[in-house]
Amino acid sequence: MDGFSIEVIERLPLAESVTLLFRSIANEELLAEIWEDKRARCYEKLISFPVMVHLISDALLTSKSGRQSFRKNKELGILKASLVAAYDKLARIPIAVSQQFLERATVVLRDAFPEWSTWKRPDSLQNFRILYYDGKAVKRVAHRLKETRGVKGGLLGGRALVAQDWETGMAIAMHGDPDGQANEIKHLGQLVTRVREILPEPKLHVGDRAFCDLVRPRSFQESPGDHFLVRYHPKVTFHPDDAVVERCGVTSTGATYKESWGWLGSEKDARRLYVRRIEILRPDDEPVVLITSLLDAAAYPAQDLLFIYRHRWGIEQIFQQITEVFGLSQLIGTTPKATLFQFAFCLLLFNMIQVIRGYVAQAQNCDPSEISTELLFHDVEEELIAWNKLLTPEQTQKYFDSVPTIAHLKRRLTTLLKKRWSETWRSTPTQLVHNSIRNKRQKTHSSVHRLLFGVPTKKKRKNLAQRIKTNPSKPQPTRP
Repeated sequence: MDGFSIEVIERLPLAESVTLLFRSIANEELLAEIWEDKRARCYEKLISFPVMVHLISDALLTSKSGRQSFRKNKELGILKASLVAAYDKLARIPIAVSQQFLERATVVLRDAFPEWSTWKRPDSLQNFRILYYDGKAVKRVAHRLKETRGVKGGLLGGRALVAQDWETGMAIAMHGDPDGQANEIKHLGQLVTRVREILPEPKLHVGDRAFCDLVRPRSFQESPGDHFLVRYHPKVTFHPDDAVVERCGVTSTGATYKESWGWLGSEKDARRLYVRRIEILRPDDEPVVLITSLLDAAAYPAQDLLFIYRHRWGIEQIFQQITEVFGLSQLIGTTPKATLFQFAFCLLLFNMIQVIRGYVAQAQNCDPSEISTELLFHDVEEELIAWNKLLTPEQTQKYFDSVPTIAHLKRRLTTLLKKRWSETWRSTPTQLVHNSIRNKRQKTHSSVHRLLFGVPTKKKRKNLAQRIKTNPSKPQPTRP
């Protein structure tokens, strides 16, 4: 490699860092293993799964268009089939492959994440891994398919339920559903099972009020030592335990809260749970009510649990950023499977930037939240575009001749990002919310999956209460 190429590489540390991470999570051996494990009846001919991953990464990071990426790589000889074949291949990628790609790649990113930049858990929750759950529907699908032409309103692609690791801020797993109008909560049990394989240690599962019923909390507690913290929904009645005295307190911000214990669900329902209820009183708004299986108020103070729940908004910010920053607003494919693959890919890009931001924060000795993900990613994109314009694919391949080990990867990232800093990356202070008058418009969305295959028939629900009554899986928790 000549002196000019070396000079270019030395001036683009962000591009080299991202490329190193991407080569670690998208090496051909790992991708081939994922494909063979989850491909089902799909097959490879001229377009392999590693080639498809390369095409989508180029479309999201440098070309900014799926068609431009396909044309460029066809000219370079990387894509050996037609553009139509590339779109058809993307349309048929199994959802299980997208899920496994996100999970296996994020394991590598978690190993490479700098420990210095992880969030510190409250002292009472040191023994738990904290996870947040929420769902997201992929919107803004183009009306390109024949069955979707002429359909009024927006189109929904797939829908996914996502689990976020609070310590690193990464999305570690997802479960996709091709029906954008389906309720993703029904897949919680399957997602929790996969999360348990990734993180075997005891976990605290955190969710919003959609997870408050008599079924989902049991999924959170399937593994011994796991507990849940969810926002209360009035659709499930709470019956206070008169034998336990109600407690009151004040948070560090001056808000008043009260704690009570009782049963979630009626006495006649065998699924009822004994829980702890924490209610924050707000004079100008509705109270925030949480329920948890952590019954011991002395061991697990209410202030710590309220602090953890306040950070649940982070998973909503992930969805906003992958839509506005990482390219989910411009979908390459139009089928539910294609949209879910791009959704998983955008989550993976977000995770990669979290690693880069962690090393930058470590070098500058500042909190990672002080660095804007959007502004940092903007400079990453510019350096990647410059890298691809000034260096040939052969030079890049020769420079990254092998897949780095985790130890080498962490050392190299520390060296590359040690002196790379820009004041433009610093986040702006949080703006006050301005109440604005919005136009009242009726928004309609149609699911692409339902337009292609019809409305799915409803399955008869299993009598979970009767099953628990005849064969209880675990004894009910005792009073504190």
